[in-house]
Amino acid sequence: MRKTDFVFWTFLTMTGLAGATTVLNVTQTYSANSPNSELYRQLDLFGDVFERVRSDYVEKPDDQMLIESAINGMLAALDPHSSYMSPKNYRDMQVQTRGEFGGLGIEVTMENGIVKVVSPIDDTPASKAGIQANDLITHLDNEQISGLTLEQAVEKMRGPVNTPITLTIVRKGKDEAFDVKIVRDFIRINAVKARVEDDIAYVKVTTFNEQTHANLVKAMDSMKKEIGPKLKGIVIDLRNNPGGLLDQAIAVSDDFLDKGAIVLTKGRNNEETQRAQARPGDTADGKPVVVLINGGSASASEIVAGALKDHKRATIIGTRSFGKGSVQTIIPLGANGAIRLTTARYYTPSNRSIQAKGIDPDIVIEQELPDELKSKSPEKPRGEASLRGHLRGENEKAPADTKAAEPSKESEPPADTNKEEPKEESGSSAYVPKEPEKDTQLQYALKFLRGTATGENIAKPAVQPPSNSDTAEKSPVPN
Repeated sequence: MRKTDFVFWTFLTMTGLAGATTVLNVTQTYSANSPNSELYRQLDLFGDVFERVRSDYVEKPDDQMLIESAINGMLAALDPHSSYMSPKNYRDMQVQTRGEFGGLGIEVTMENGIVKVVSPIDDTPASKAGIQANDLITHLDNEQISGLTLEQAVEKMRGPVNTPITLTIVRKGKDEAFDVKIVRDFIRINAVKARVEDDIAYVKVTTFNEQTHANLVKAMDSMKKEIGPKLKGIVIDLRNNPGGLLDQAIAVSDDFLDKGAIVLTKGRNNEETQRAQARPGDTADGKPVVVLINGGSASASEIVAGALKDHKRATIIGTRSFGKGSVQTIIPLGANGAIRLTTARYYTPSNRSIQAKGIDPDIVIEQELPDELKSKSPEKPRGEASLRGHLRGENEKAPADTKAAEPSKESEPPADTNKEEPKEESGSSAYVPKEPEKDTQLQYALKFLRGTATGENIAKPAVQPPSNSDTAEKSPVPN
């Protein structure tokens, strides 16, 4: 009997311990999952609303449209630059960043419901077929363009290489419309437009796509050979450049720097901090550089302006930039498109964020608006700081206590510890006249590089221009 009692009480004790352990584990599991339980409850709420809309809305809704709108709403609530891209929008974005596509080679606009040719691109199927500026395109493959948006018309003109399309053209001076058959070919968007201004090389960078760095180097080599030893300096025009690829902004900055940091990017965690470093080699051969910016200069163009300014490699002329100091990562979703997600802030070499603050020029030169535009111009310029839900700028500088962000004493410009952080106020006028002779900012930049600029209310330049007595023979340009 005693042995039976011992077995009974041992069994009872073990059962009690097992029960207590189970209760404790369940309690801990509930405690650990309680935050997720609220998340799942919210997801259940979304599912309930989605089903109610599908079943009770006055018209049968498009399920795909509902899902895409919900995703867009979630991303748009983060900041103005995070968004969902449908498969078509994702393909269009890839075309823009690659800088090449199958098409005709014409720049077009929409006028009174008809596509108007702005200009044909040199050495493309359109220019070889005789398409001219101001031509009106009324039909594509005998189908009327009227009723299509400009984007829809452009999409129809693009297509696989070596496929034909027939354009119906109305041209001033011709009594009747006529057809032009064109075979599509690879069209490469040149993001760099360059020209020689007597003794100065002028380079306008319109965007940062995969071709930008290569096109810039090619343009610089060509202009240096054309100008020769009388080259006085380089103007890099980044006005109204909305940005683009981060690696291209780094490469363009590197083209004019021999050493030092170009940009620091910092994600949510300190270990995600990265720094891009310049390599030896200056495509300008040490000649003075001026960078033009305005309220339309954003993102990648601000990285270039900030890097060259902090290293005192260039003088920044114009007005305050847009102030977009965040980095977006494109995350593909397979056949469902992609999301553009803000994943980091970027900092200039002196550890300063320009998010919602912009880059202030060394020399402020305002471009006066023509009378017909003054009444249409908003009182407050549009910049990052004016965008609803924009990512707040950081008052503190990027941390320098991680290995990735630790500055090199001989290659980094010192952080400005005395200057007060600028308040959130970015953007300025983005008007640039088409005629170079009316372009106040450009004309000042040319005079500055030639040493003939005057002005009492301007800041001290980061790079001193050559005086009239300076001669280029002191540092000849190799041919």
